[in-house]
Amino acid sequence: MTNATARLPMQDRKQPAAPSFFTTGDGVRIAYTTDGPEDLPALILSNSIGTTLHMWDLQIPPLSQYFRVIRYDFRGHGASDVPPGAYSDGRLGRDVLELMDWLGIERAHFLGLSLGGFVGQWLAIHAPERIERLILSNTAAQLGPAAYFDKAIAAVLAAPDMAETAETFLGNWFPKAMIAANGQAIRTFREMLLNTSRQGLAGNWAAVRDADLRRTIALIAAPTLVIAGEFDTVTSLGKSEEIAATIPGAQLKVLPAVHLSNIEFPQEFVAEVLSFLQVDPS
Repeated sequence: MTNATARLPMQDRKQPAAPSFFTTGDGVRIAYTTDGPEDLPALILSNSIGTTLHMWDLQIPPLSQYFRVIRYDFRGHGASDVPPGAYSDGRLGRDVLELMDWLGIERAHFLGLSLGGFVGQWLAIHAPERIERLILSNTAAQLGPAAYFDKAIAAVLAAPDMAETAETFLGNWFPKAMIAANGQAIRTFREMLLNTSRQGLAGNWAAVRDADLRRTIALIAAPTLVIAGEFDTVTSLGKSEEIAATIPGAQLKVLPAVHLSNIEFPQEFVAEVLSFLQVDPS
């Protein structure tokens, strides 16, 4: 896995464009960006808890050649509003549907990693007419126990800042050698975490705590690719195997990654995505 560190040219990113905004039915302003020509098929990217839409920066240059790529910040994260209280997978899913409506997108491919994968599962179950092909990366259909999340939510809300939580997240997301090297990728994600609202994190943690899609994902009809991290300690390989075994016809691809497989192995990750979305880069 240490060889992947050399393939993380996040310092070469262009200055990101300012996000656009729309307001959901319950009055929350959501930040989003689009890349690629509007006449290309739509591909929505949904990121991990504790990150912003810039989690996908490495993937935008190759993906936007073939798709109109839409990214957004979860409510409670990034430039989006931070409503009080607990959020739900259904509300997070409706945020995506309202974003699609705002942009005039009837149907889209959907790629979600971690929390984004929970949202992708909810969408494919509850709004199957809106999802063309589904990619679920480093995610699960259920995580628990609930008491673990209750304790984590109470701790982060009581903490003076995100410093301790940020280091815990980094330790769960990346190989130890990569963290020790403290390269640009680690510094970038540490900054994302430190700037994450504690209330926003707690609200989204509640959505994960309360979600249980283990039975209903059997209803998913969209062609589905499950990408797993062989060394994932957050959403284990077994969780991905369960999803792939439950969704009819789902494919499973395992990368030798921890949790953020799109960062550790960006080239391999994009290759799997493009292949599944029936794109031939050659």
